Amino acid sequence: MRKFEFKTLMSLVNGIYKNVSANEIKKLSEEIEKIFPKNKKNKSKNLWNEEDFFLITYADSIIKKNNKNFNMLLNFLNNFCKEFNFVHILPFFPSSSDDGFAIIDYKKIDTENGDWSDFKKISDKFKVMTDLVINHCSSSNILFYNFLEKNDPGSDYFIHSKKKNIGISKVVRPRTSDLLKPIKLKGEKGFVWCTFSHDQIDFNFKNPKVLIFFLKIIKFYLDNGVKAIRLDAVAFLWKEIGTNCINLPETHNIIRLIRLLVENYSPNSLIITETNVPNDQNLSYFGNNNEAHCIYNFSLAPLLIHAIISGSSFYLKKWSRSMPPAQQGNAYLNFLSSHDGIGMRPLEGIIPKSELNRFFKVLKQSGAFLSFRASKKKKNVYEVNTTLLDAFSQTFEGKDNLKLKRFLLSHEILFTMEGIPAVYIQNLIGSSNDFNKYHKTKSFRSVNRKNWEYNELLKKLKSRTSINKKIYEALTRLVTLRKKQPAFHPNATQFTLQLEDCFFGIWRQSIDRSQSIFCISNLTRKKKIFYLHDVNLISTDRWFDILNKKKIKNINDKIFLSPYQSIWITNKKY
Repeated sequence: MRKFEFKTLMSLVNGIYKNVSANEIKKLSEEIEKIFPKNKKNKSKNLWNEEDFFLITYADSIIKKNNKNFNMLLNFLNNFCKEFNFVHILPFFPSSSDDGFAIIDYKKIDTENGDWSDFKKISDKFKVMTDLVINHCSSSNILFYNFLEKNDPGSDYFIHSKKKNIGISKVVRPRTSDLLKPIKLKGEKGFVWCTFSHDQIDFNFKNPKVLIFFLKIIKFYLDNGVKAIRLDAVAFLWKEIGTNCINLPETHNIIRLIRLLVENYSPNSLIITETNVPNDQNLSYFGNNNEAHCIYNFSLAPLLIHAIISGSSFYLKKWSRSMPPAQQGNAYLNFLSSHDGIGMRPLEGIIPKSELNRFFKVLKQSGAFLSFRASKKKKNVYEVNTTLLDAFSQTFEGKDNLKLKRFLLSHEILFTMEGIPAVYIQNLIGSSNDFNKYHKTKSFRSVNRKNWEYNELLKKLKSRTSINKKIYEALTRLVTLRKKQPAFHPNATQFTLQLEDCFFGIWRQSIDRSQSIFCISNLTRKKKIFYLHDVNLISTDRWFDILNKKKIKNINDKIFLSPYQSIWITNKKY
């Protein structure tokens, strides 16, 4: 952890506002320093280990009539999610659209969810991650109303142009709607910048007041018990006409500033960046161990899903071998799907277009929707919208009855990878595509955002025959087993094994080198023979397959792997 020094703060502020005078930089830095008083007790901490797991959920993923959503969520967490210590509660503030990501008020909690006292009941038992929707706010936010009327605060908080032709042809964005929204500013026609939708108005971070506004919001969240802050859509933060307006240096400097302030004020809290961009760009958000503590490992999900559906680990292995290990103080956040579906931009430059088209075709045949983004007058697939369970309905070889095995296999691999695992609540309870919700909202993303009625879900989780119960129990068992293995520490050594493409395998070794685990999976729907001499099992150690509860009697033996079966072979049982 970097020592908090005023000159370091000034240097970061100067890196953001390069054209501001030295005197103004000093005043701005002094104002920021007052927001985050120094924590005299702060010490360097080990922020994570193999026992850490994230659960991703909306406040209203589980609901019950006449009950606050936070209370029902806490009830479910206490009864069914004790193995998870981090809970990412997706935006729970008053919002006008995008399931919470068009925020009307950053400091209030939507009344249906509860209030800050209800939030505290959750944060007292779990480490809560909340979203800082930092790129934009709702068009119904008081700041935007003030902007339209030229009142403060907000009169200069947004990007405004009197004309539409302002040199935006290079701008990269995840939507196909018009970037500029027509408005009337005190009766005068003009345009504002909208990266995502016309209900989500982008902030102008060239105005230092906007930065100050969000730093105060961060402090407010930390003071209310938040332990991790997810910087939503942060890659788009800084705009510069004539550029692609993504991943710009000023954006990285703002993240460095946030990291410095947070780790000195609240040293046990995490900054996590959400940047659904190609892999090399995503990795840049680690900085030099001075930006995000954790980055979403966006490439893993589509690559792993592709490997299982295609029955080949070729592209997954190629990517895995090229991934740099995270430094101490950094970690990957690994997940398979989320509220936003399965992002496809991270596959750019990794999987050829013809192979991608085949992949998309199979997913569509399984009931998935494809969402697009604009790029040089062409439409490219931005994300696939489906539940993870339904994504595995069929493979390149067609339909079969092995969907559940593929679904569980994906988690058996996910939980072995370097980084901190995160499980979306719809995956934990085995949700299928919610087409009823989609027909109501007309939003593709709704298929994977089911609002479960609490008693209905309870019946499913108690029924011996329900797929929901089978999935919940299988995943909970996996989580429990993984948490006991030091070799699965988020920063433990990882090496991708040189195996046939029908297999995917990695070797993990604990930081103290006492435990090794060889994790091998059969990616096909055919029985395969795996020869143990293909991995280096030390002859003086005793080896166990802890996933299937079997002893390895002969390190030169062969193992028959059933369709979509995994083995976790370790020299130490815990």
